[in-house]
Amino acid sequence: MAIHMQGRCVCNKLQYSLDLDSPEAARTTVCHCRSCQRAFGTNYGLTAKVPLDAFKYESGSPKKYRQENGVTREFCEDCGAYICEYGEEAAGKFRYIVWGSLDEPEKTPPKGEFFCKNRPDWMPELEGVFHKKEIKE
Repeated sequence: MAIHMQGRCVCNKLQYSLDLDSPEAARTTVCHCRSCQRAFGTNYGLTAKVPLDAFKYESGSPKKYRQENGVTREFCEDCGAYICEYGEEAAGKFRYIVWGSLDEPEKTPPKGEFFCKNRPDWMPELEGVFHKKEIKE
């Protein structure tokens, strides 16, 4: 069952759409790595991995920032809202969409957690999803 989704930044200048073959085509995960902690300003990052050909900016042009580790982040030049990221190897294949930028994020619930070793003690483990403690950071 194909699914069409839309998302946007806080000021609505940067808008995008997703056209997925099914809701399962988006792999939403919670990440507790240091990079996500800094980027999201929380103890986790929540992104949906989608095929590049499913993602399209509908209005506005993103500002891009490339980190030292090769990860590129795209965000709104006006409000600063972070929309997506991708590493060098994934650049031609995938985008990791910021889950909260989707208009209907509940359509793509989390399927797993990464860098669980960095999850704070006060934060509960997600139930019913896969968990990966160790990944090269």
